[in-house]
Amino acid sequence: MEDELDPVIHAASRLRIMTALAAIGKDSSLSFAKLADLLDMTPGNLSVHLTKLEKAGYVAIEKTFEGRKPATFVTVSEQGRDAFDHYLAALKKLLGPVDKS
Repeated sequence: MEDELDPVIHAASRLRIMTALAAIGKDSSLSFAKLADLLDMTPGNLSVHLTKLEKAGYVAIEKTFEGRKPATFVTVSEQGRDAFDHYLAALKKLLGPVDKS
């Protein structure tokens, strides 16, 4: 159903992740470390939620190196951006005014 809240996004931690990634703009990414710090999440917890989002196609994870040090960057995908927009629309509809007639 189109008005239902996406259960992949609806979990509190994943909603926070998607909100942070959507806020940085299209085609931008955040490092794993910065995202964990921003959301005050442990690396293990963040990793579990990112894996669920990645399996759904909502985020892209790129592992690279900065010098000799491994670095991981996370970007919201186009599919993820669309899913997040639909999630927000469904949430606004759910929280909208109640017709008392």
